[in-house]
Amino acid sequence: MAKISILGTGGFGVSLAATCYKYGHKVTLWGLFPEEVAAIVRDGEHKKLLPGVPVNPGIRVTANLEEAAGADLLILAVPSFAIRETAARAKPILGPETVVASVAKGLEPGTGKLLSDVIEEELPVKVVILSGPSHAEEIARGVPTTIDAASRSRQNAEYVQDTLSNERLRIYVCDDLVGVQLGGALKNIIAVCAGMCDGMGLGDNAKAALMTRGLAEIARLGIAMGADPATFAGLTGIGDLIVTCTSLHSRNYRTGLMIGQGIPPEEAIKRVGMTVEGCIVAKTARQLARDKGVEMPIVEELNQVLYEGKDIHSAVGDLMGRPSRHENEQVWLREQAKD
Repeated sequence: MAKISILGTGGFGVSLAATCYKYGHKVTLWGLFPEEVAAIVRDGEHKKLLPGVPVNPGIRVTANLEEAAGADLLILAVPSFAIRETAARAKPILGPETVVASVAKGLEPGTGKLLSDVIEEELPVKVVILSGPSHAEEIARGVPTTIDAASRSRQNAEYVQDTLSNERLRIYVCDDLVGVQLGGALKNIIAVCAGMCDGMGLGDNAKAALMTRGLAEIARLGIAMGADPATFAGLTGIGDLIVTCTSLHSRNYRTGLMIGQGIPPEEAIKRVGMTVEGCIVAKTARQLARDKGVEMPIVEELNQVLYEGKDIHSAVGDLMGRPSRHENEQVWLREQAKD
C-alpha cells in the first residue's frame, strides 16, 4: 500500500483517487477551490464531472494542502496552464523520497515548454508523465485502460508502473519523454478538428484523412524536437489520437462538433464549460512549428478558424487545395533535393 496524494479535483483527479483507493492505497485528494471540495465531500461524488462515481469516505478530500504532505507518490492532475503554479505549491509538502507524476496533457502557454520541464524547474524531482488513451470517465468505472509512464528516471517510472497498475489499468514504461508529451498534447488539436468534420457532416473519408495527416504533423514536430518516431505509432501517439477524435467523452471533440455545426468558437468553448486543451495548445503548437521550420497546415488552419475569424469551409478548401506531394515525407524531401 502506498500513500498517494492527488492534486486536482477535476475529472482525472477524482477518477484516479477512486481507483487508487479501490486498490488499497491511502489516498488524499486536494482541490484549490473550497466550495468544490465541500460539494464532493457532501455529495460523495463529483456531480458535474463524474456523476455516479462514488468518492469513498475513506478518501481524504481537502482544500488544505498540508494534509497532502509526505506522500510516497504525488500526482499532479490539473490543466496544463496550472501546472507551474501547482508544482510550486507542492514543493513544501514533498518528502525526501516522494515520486512525482503528472497526468496533464499540454504545453506551457507562452513558453511552449514541455510540462515535464516546467515541473522540474519548480521541484527537485525527475517527474513521471502518465499519458495515453485514457478518458477519466472510463478509468473511474474500471474500464480496461493502458497508458505509458515516461521519465528521465527509469526507477521512478517503474515505481509508478508498479504502484498504479492493477487488473484494469496496465502501464508500460517509456523512455521518450518528449514524444509521449507531444503526442498527448497535440492530439487534442486534431480532436477539435475531428469534431468539426463530424459537425459539418464531411463523412468518414475526410475524418480518417484528417486523423492520419494530423498524426503526420504531430510526428513531424516531434522529430524536430528530438522525439523517437516510433512513439507516435504507440499508445501516446495513434492510441490517444483515436480515442480523443472519436469519443463524446472528449471535450476537444465536442467543442469541434459544435463549431462544425455553426456555433462560434468562443461560444462552443463556453458551452463545454471545462478547459479545452486543444484550443489552448493550438497557438503554442503553431509558434513551435514556425520556430522549428516545420510545416503543420492543419494546425495553421485551426488557429485561423479559432482566432482569426476564418470560415471553416474555407479552411477545408485550403487544406484540400494544397500543392500535390508524396505522402512519405522523406521520399518527397529526397525528390526535392534531386531537383
